[in-house]
Amino acid sequence: MPQFNIQTDSDIPASSQLFNQILFAIASRQYPPGHRLPSTRQLAMITGLHRNTISKVYRQLEDAGVVDAQAGSGIYVRDHITEGNALQQSPLLQQHPAAHRLIQQNVDELLKQGCSLSLTRELFLAEIDWRLRCSAQVLITAPSHDLAAGEMMLQELQKALNIPIQLVPMEELGQVLDQTRSSTVVTSRYFIHQAEAIAAPKSARVIPIDIYDFEKELKLVKDLPKGHHLGIVSLSAETIGVASIIIHSLRGEDILLMGAATTDAYKLDAIIRNAQTIICDEPSHIPVKAAILAAQDDLIRAPKIIACESFIVSKSIGLLKRELGLE
Repeated sequence: MPQFNIQTDSDIPASSQLFNQILFAIASRQYPPGHRLPSTRQLAMITGLHRNTISKVYRQLEDAGVVDAQAGSGIYVRDHITEGNALQQSPLLQQHPAAHRLIQQNVDELLKQGCSLSLTRELFLAEIDWRLRCSAQVLITAPSHDLAAGEMMLQELQKALNIPIQLVPMEELGQVLDQTRSSTVVTSRYFIHQAEAIAAPKSARVIPIDIYDFEKELKLVKDLPKGHHLGIVSLSAETIGVASIIIHSLRGEDILLMGAATTDAYKLDAIIRNAQTIICDEPSHIPVKAAILAAQDDLIRAPKIIACESFIVSKSIGLLKRELGLE
């Protein structure tokens, strides 16, 4: 279970701290799709917050489209991804018994619902054909205020997939989808609700990707000595904001935390001159090193740089490859 740390003396409302920590746990797949979240009673015992506060946070998560409340059962992480497997001919099915069983289960369910075998076959083929057509155009989207997060996804996926990918601001996604018959829209789980609302009426499919959980980096933050000066640098201002809330929840005022986007030269220079440790994403690594080199004559000791190896978890990249027919 993810660790939740609520700083009661923080200027950030406790409900906002908990909301962001749960959202991070979902986006980094610590709470995977279909997972049942702790009850309000359990979470109250863990965090010390009132159950009404936790209920409010769960309603906010439901409004954001990342969880579903099931009466009498609990709160569950929404499952946005359906791993589709193409219907294969008998020899291949024999070679892949697990896939064969999955197909049998789905066919049986469709027959129970009144579909004929002929219609079931057409449904399978139509779904596969639609996915293949959608794969011809792949779009990455993020809101304009955090388009840098989309840029990080774009850079990483272009290396991993080796196919043309276009970055589109969320505000322009509907207009772009109007120009094409079918597309695949890729976005972080942070933005999945917005993307689905735009893409669904346009007959485009949406595939969310999970971000790296930063477990190694968070462990390092926990172990930093009191009074340590820590810098956070990223292409994405939104990532800096979420990271700052989580780190502040972990350490409170024990360490001095500074954050800067790579495009903010003034703040980046301030971090270079004052931080003892800098944690940055991979695209920010080169700009951070360049800033340190430019200021080296004024530095008594250069800060230690810790560059995160990835922004997207490898499992998401693997699933995306299969969804796009690249494997």
